[in-house]
Amino acid sequence: MARTQGSRAEITGPLIRDEARRLFARQGFAAVSMRQIAAAVGVQAGALYAYTDDKQALLHELLQSHMQDLLGAWRDDPAADPLTRLEAFVRFHIGFSLDHSDAVFLSYMELRNLTPENFQDIAELRGRYEDGLHRILCDGIEAGVMRVADSRLATMALIAMLTGVTNWYREGGRLDRRRIGDVYWALTRGAVGAD
Repeated sequence: MARTQGSRAEITGPLIRDEARRLFARQGFAAVSMRQIAAAVGVQAGALYAYTDDKQALLHELLQSHMQDLLGAWRDDPAADPLTRLEAFVRFHIGFSLDHSDAVFLSYMELRNLTPENFQDIAELRGRYEDGLHRILCDGIEAGVMRVADSRLATMALIAMLTGVTNWYREGGRLDRRRIGDVYWALTRGAVGAD
């Protein structure tokens, strides 16, 4: 099947990914067909296969690109004190998550739909990101400015807490992003025994 008249690869490919991300986040991976994605983009269903092998490959690509973007955007400064680094992580994670809420949703809710090989790939990328926060916590414990009984568990709990903001935050609501960052930073300080 041919592409819709006037479609271009450099435009159609990103549109397919954007529409798939939106549809998967709204309806769930299992409920979305390749035909629905094609209709949302304005191409024939067969044209999708010029851009992806199948729906599984498309989901893997979306999760992989999200994690690569996240890892590429985060910058730690190991020379800074651990509390400054932790605050930077908190504010970064909240901001990035809110800016990419559909991708964040997919990264948590649709992992179960990946093949074992694809799951392993995403788990490794997630592990690299989690290791960044874990290093900050370990440095804080070593410096005596944080008290955490289990640094790995604390890492997972903090990421879950920070990511959870995407479930309830609405632009223009009672709290702006800066205030949310302040509140979550206070919660994080308490969670790591820094208060």
